[in-house]
Amino acid sequence: MTFFDFNSLTSLIKINKDVRVLKKEAAFYKKEIEQARQQRTYLFSNPDNLEKFAREKYMMKKDDEDVFIIVENKK
Repeated sequence: MTFFDFNSLTSLIKINKDVRVLKKEAAFYKKEIEQARQQRTYLFSNPDNLEKFAREKYMMKKDDEDVFIIVENKK
């Protein structure tokens, strides 16, 4: 019964390990969701913030501008 039953010791240890991993993942995603909410609030609170984000993250530009992307070598 210790090794062959569905409620065996090895099964319970594996299930407890899976539960711990899932709890860590849930905490990580809750933190990510909170950061996304804060960023959304920041971006939509001021049109200048939204424009700055679009320019930096998605390299958007106005029609009369040129954008130069500088990539640093990590050597």
